[in-house]
Amino acid sequence: MALSEVGLRQEAGDKAKGHLSRALSRLMRKKIAMVSVVVLIVVYGAGILAPVISPYDYTAQDYTQIRKPPSLQHLAGTDFAGRDVFTRVLWGIQNTVIITVVVMATGGLFIGVALGLISGYFGRRIDSLIMRTGEVFASFPDILLMILLAATLRPRFLEWARWLEDNTAIDGLVRSGVVDYVVVSLALVSFGWIGMARLVRGQVLYLKETQHVDAARAIGASTPRVLFRHLLPNAISPIVVTVTMGMGVLIGTEIILSWLGLGIQPPRPSLGRMLLEAGNIGALREVPWLLLAPGLVAWTLVLAWNLLGDALNDVLNPRTR
Repeated sequence: MALSEVGLRQEAGDKAKGHLSRALSRLMRKKIAMVSVVVLIVVYGAGILAPVISPYDYTAQDYTQIRKPPSLQHLAGTDFAGRDVFTRVLWGIQNTVIITVVVMATGGLFIGVALGLISGYFGRRIDSLIMRTGEVFASFPDILLMILLAATLRPRFLEWARWLEDNTAIDGLVRSGVVDYVVVSLALVSFGWIGMARLVRGQVLYLKETQHVDAARAIGASTPRVLFRHLLPNAISPIVVTVTMGMGVLIGTEIILSWLGLGIQPPRPSLGRMLLEAGNIGALREVPWLLLAPGLVAWTLVLAWNLLGDALNDVLNPRTR
């Protein structure tokens, strides 16, 4: 009995490994997907390494270099205060990386997947409670409620941060942008779990009726084991596709919040704030590079995530070859 069980486990592991190997090889053959991966690595790497590779400080002002076009000294030109646009774009990418990764990891993956598993597996009242709560959130315009949350929470968090600076040894808490990170992340997480929870719930409702799950429960497998060893692995493919598609949406939403003045606030640079400063007819005519650099980066990130998600959908979909 023990030998047969070991054999079954090895066979299942070989099948899973074979599926992953085939999916990876198919992904490697998709040129658009590989280009998207390289672009994301380069752009995100530049944002993460901004303190190392940025040629200037993002707050440094040079009033002799105000509104200068791109040159060897300033690769993306300078803004209305003589600050290097390339440096500020790098730090804006870093802010986008931090917020989108944190929101997707907490809202989309941790909360969304967990609630989807619980709702689909247990059903009945738990399912109704979770899904009705999600429907209440989804019944309102997402961006509107995100704006309300950000506008409501930010003054309170700023007050708490200043109190900590005045009464403890913590210094520079407000200037570091932590308050803005927390406010924007909470606003995005509040709605980021709904779509993922619905997706996972739908997968679990189907998978829990399959024979291998019935067999696992028949031999006495615990509920966590059924959830995380038999249900979740079989729902990974749509989760991966949804995450990659959702990253592009999160990037766009974060930029919109910053553009509306409710995201990352000065002195920390953000792509949305930079687009706001250059988003008028006069600036477009006189200093188009102020819009070109942050706009091109934002467009590239959203496009790369969407193309990668589309490629992963083709690779991981069992109905495609």
